[in-house]
Amino acid sequence: MAGGNSSGHSTDVMSNCKFLLEINGITGDPKNVVGGFTKISGGNAECEVQEYAQGNDPHKRKRPGRKTYSNLVLEGGYTNDDFLWKWWEKVLKGETDIYRDGSVILLDDTGNEVGRWNFFESWPCKWDGPELDAESDAIMVEKVELAIERLEKA
Repeated sequence: MAGGNSSGHSTDVMSNCKFLLEINGITGDPKNVVGGFTKISGGNAECEVQEYAQGNDPHKRKRPGRKTYSNLVLEGGYTNDDFLWKWWEKVLKGETDIYRDGSVILLDDTGNEVGRWNFFESWPCKWDGPELDAESDAIMVEKVELAIERLEKA
């Protein structure tokens, strides 16, 4: 479905099935592309509402307060690449060099970038290993949850 609006911008609805995850400083890949994820969720942003009264005004004023961002949850097929596990181990060992910036990159049908959300100061705060079942031939799936301090749409 294509369209336009009064500002002249395209209002095409994008598919959510083609994306890349980029995490700086994690892989040896010069583009820092992290593969294998079939689902990324979270990334919600919220701003506290600060209310205050001004003089004799009977109405409360509302202003933006602190911003918070939900964790990103990465879900995908388990691979033998252990870059996420090594990052997770750094957190478990209490190392200080754990913070990474990254991006979720939305692609169109031809593989061109059409959207990007940058996240900052992320670190793995939860890891769910794959479920093992000798009677199943399902793909092994792992989940990694990243705490993020900030999220911006580029």
